[in-house]
Amino acid sequence: MSERREIAEPGELIQAARPSWAPAFFALGAALALCGVFAQGFMVRGWVYSIVGGVIALVALRSMIVEARRSYYSRPRRQKVRGAVVPVEQLSPPRG
Repeated sequence: MSERREIAEPGELIQAARPSWAPAFFALGAALALCGVFAQGFMVRGWVYSIVGGVIALVALRSMIVEARRSYYSRPRRQKVRGAVVPVEQLSPPRG
């Protein structure tokens, strides 16, 4: 039962995205833009928070789009096609 079987390597490549701070900065910018509506009178005027948050959110959104485009076009266009071969188990009746 403990036969050693060789498993073929996968035919498709899986490439994970690189880590980025852009989504965190986008969330921060969106929160600042929204809080600018309610933060009237806290240190500076409310519209200042909205403008600063909007700029941060737009820069982070642009960064995410550029990185996604770069990641998409860096992928290989063609991959070697191989069918997945499922190993066959041979069942034998119990001895006895």
